[in-house]
Amino acid sequence: MTSSDRSQAVDEKRSYEVRTYGCQMNVHDSERLSGLLEDAGYVRAPEGSDGDADVVVFNTCAVRENADNKLYGNLGRLAPMKTKRPGMQIAVGGCLAQKDRDTIVKKAPWVDVVFGTHNIGKLPVLLERARIQEEAQVEIAESLEAFPSTLPTRRESAYAAWVSISVGCNNTCTFCIVPALRGKEEDRRPGDILAEVEALVAEGVSEITLLGQNVNAYGSDLGDREAFSKLLRACGQIEGLERVRFTSPHPRDFTDDVIAAMAETPNVMPQLHMPMQSGSDPILKAMRRSYRQERFLGIIEKVRAAIPHAAISTDIIVGFPGETEEDFQQTMHAVREARFANAFTFQYSKRPGTPAADMDGQIPKEVVQDRYMRLVALQEEISWEENKKQVGRTLEVMVAEGEGRKDGATHRLSGRAPDNRLVHFTKPEQEVRPGDVVTVDITYAAPHHLLAEGPTLTVRRTRAGDAWEKRNAAPAQPAGVMLGIPTLGVPAPLPAAASGCSVPASS
Repeated sequence: MTSSDRSQAVDEKRSYEVRTYGCQMNVHDSERLSGLLEDAGYVRAPEGSDGDADVVVFNTCAVRENADNKLYGNLGRLAPMKTKRPGMQIAVGGCLAQKDRDTIVKKAPWVDVVFGTHNIGKLPVLLERARIQEEAQVEIAESLEAFPSTLPTRRESAYAAWVSISVGCNNTCTFCIVPALRGKEEDRRPGDILAEVEALVAEGVSEITLLGQNVNAYGSDLGDREAFSKLLRACGQIEGLERVRFTSPHPRDFTDDVIAAMAETPNVMPQLHMPMQSGSDPILKAMRRSYRQERFLGIIEKVRAAIPHAAISTDIIVGFPGETEEDFQQTMHAVREARFANAFTFQYSKRPGTPAADMDGQIPKEVVQDRYMRLVALQEEISWEENKKQVGRTLEVMVAEGEGRKDGATHRLSGRAPDNRLVHFTKPEQEVRPGDVVTVDITYAAPHHLLAEGPTLTVRRTRAGDAWEKRNAAPAQPAGVMLGIPTLGVPAPLPAAASGCSVPASS
């Protein structure tokens, strides 16, 4: 944005609020939307303002169940507030905006701006145009105008960051509408990615998550099938970068060179989120997933052989059209064989615009619910058994912010082990900041967390902790993007959107 654009954009300090729903890609985009607005002169509204800001932005997801009803419900609640506050503006972006376009303004004529997934950089200009012209601005680009990572940003963490390496997806999964909304895959140049990572590390970031709709297909747009493994190895050469994660890969593109790069690059963490979706070969075929159960379990076996302590998670859809009890039992068998550390499990529900929505053999809700409960019970049992194997291990834990909801009452702190397991540990006498690293002995395991009840063995103050301290020493900034789904840490993978549109599940 030019200086003249910036001076036009906001005549006085106006507040903004961004509400985010969906996957990591949306969270990544929302950090850019916040950065764009602050670059244009807006200031973030206090936490809990609940629509009391001058500008409220909805960054939407198109595939979560009843996503459109939830959006219009939230917009309806803001309508009387907008009537009482002259000058208040409402903007809607993201996947649902890309899909519904003019429908949003027809159903909610008090909305000022509608923008899509390809032109988030236009938000400040569209807001100003709507204010001057006093009419809604709907602008949906059909192709990407700028990689989100090249836009201004307001990151939600001082010590961990997302780095987008590609956008879009070339797959045609029948349950997923993402390719229609985010477009075909486009890859960033490796030099641009590494330059961003180096800049983040210089700011104090010590953990990055490489982000893509199908992250390990990176290179298909560049003509290099080994580009992703090369990128992982290059990240291993960046001094000060302690942890590298990525999400989400597709089994079709998960090759041996990636496994080798994970095993041989010390700062690539022993964690893998690999969406399975179903263990039944006929259902995988109906989903247009280009692998079968044997291929999937073979990848898991190779990863465990190369990285024995790797924690592997997945996404599973129960009740896909045509799924029989035998198909479901194949999924249960695959779960028993894979022994996932955890799984994001979803009951299939129709998503308008997807081929699966029109398939024969839609499963009755009560049958889907029964299968879902049986799968959840099995995975809970496996998660607990796998976590019990961690008892007695000494782990390095990166201290996190906001991970332990009961930390104040229990006098504990919380953080993430290298394999991304959540660890609660006894608060040491020495000051420990988010981004610092502690060493602890694991004494107890629950299905979804580990506990270190003894004294902290070591505390290592880090540049990431310094960055957190510097940020929090500045004038108080309200907590960030309001997520529509619970987080698992920063920047650990968020739960996938139902039916697999999101970054963990879309691949």
